[in-house]
Amino acid sequence: MNVTKHNNKADMGIFDIFKTQTKPYKDPSTNLVYELLFGDNPDLYRNNNQQADIYPWDILYAETANKADLEKIIADIITPSRVKILAYNKLTNNGQASNKKELLGVILEIGLDGGLDVLASFRDGTARYINQTGKMIIWETSDTASNELTNRLFNDSLAIVNQIGPWDKPRLLPPKKNMVRITFLVSDGLYFGEGPIDVLFADPMAGPALSSAAELMKYLIEKASADQ
Repeated sequence: MNVTKHNNKADMGIFDIFKTQTKPYKDPSTNLVYELLFGDNPDLYRNNNQQADIYPWDILYAETANKADLEKIIADIITPSRVKILAYNKLTNNGQASNKKELLGVILEIGLDGGLDVLASFRDGTARYINQTGKMIIWETSDTASNELTNRLFNDSLAIVNQIGPWDKPRLLPPKKNMVRITFLVSDGLYFGEGPIDVLFADPMAGPALSSAAELMKYLIEKASADQ
């Protein structure tokens, strides 16, 4: 698996270094959805959130957020995974990084002839799929099949996260044609592996997680087609 391990986490916040604005799609609203997947730019959430004065946003946007309040967001079972990522990020920016290591999201990006296919799966069971054409599937439903696929993906992904370290440079531009990248959103940083599609899918470490992600992607597409 083509990965880079870094033990030096420097003095920056978990996701402060991954704010490179990318535009893989023609439609600005699609690009916004893509950027929001990574949970690494709180300003994007602030600018597109109409409920900034209620929990948990009032805590996340407070200049002097209390550590206990941020940890409450993280521990809250109804808090969406991407909101938890923002809370972990704020803790780290405040110099109060959590010792807990939690995998909250897995993002698969595949560079195809027509553009970028993206699947983002989150620990809370939600998912987003962006087709290379820019069409999207917003998955907020919980069913037995999707839960099983999500659990399998996260189990396979944890096997990778436990063997590599977080990336300590700016988030890379989307993968090019015939390349695949799998990104792991972890409480202590962003982890990823990248390589040619045929090589990485055959890789003993990366292959199981990539295959699980592909299965979840297929399921969401089939469900969306059946509901039309």
